[in-house]
Amino acid sequence: MSLLNESLSMLLFLGGAVLLVAEAFAPGAHFFVLGVALLTAGIVGLLSPVGGIAGIVLLAVAVLVMTGLTLWGYRKVDLYGGEGSAQTSDSQSLRGQFGRVTERVTETEGEVKLDDGGFSPHYRARSVDGVIEVGTEVIVVDPGGGNVVTVEAVGEADDPIDRELARDRERESDRESDREFDTDVESDAA
Repeated sequence: MSLLNESLSMLLFLGGAVLLVAEAFAPGAHFFVLGVALLTAGIVGLLSPVGGIAGIVLLAVAVLVMTGLTLWGYRKVDLYGGEGSAQTSDSQSLRGQFGRVTERVTETEGEVKLDDGGFSPHYRARSVDGVIEVGTEVIVVDPGGGNVVTVEAVGEADDPIDRELARDRERESDRESDREFDTDVESDAA
């Protein structure tokens, strides 16, 4: 039975090592959690004097405990921006995103970390007006088009719904102005 435990432990160790190498070639936390759990369980099995059924149960418990601890640690560190939900499809999807100032933001420079800012949630930032201090919650009012966003402190920002309604009113006003201009041009031509 101890040969079975050693073989199983070595198999777990090698399987974990292969998964961690695969993670290095294809990052994204696809293999990381299970790789660490299997590698650690393999080490526990190789170093443990327990054999037989108790050894197999020990390996199973080690895999489960290490999977839980690794998953918890992975989420706590937030290495990949958390569960993939933080990925953005384009710069326009950053509009309305909330975040915190990590480096004092002025009208010309600064940095923010967006809550749902993609793979790298840190963006260079400019303020709409004035200075926004470190730790202040902000909202993206203009995503720009690169990695520089224009932000406003949340306390100073309008409600997003009010902002959208104001944009709609502005668009409607522009359409009416265009219609009036077209009507004036037609009447002048006649």
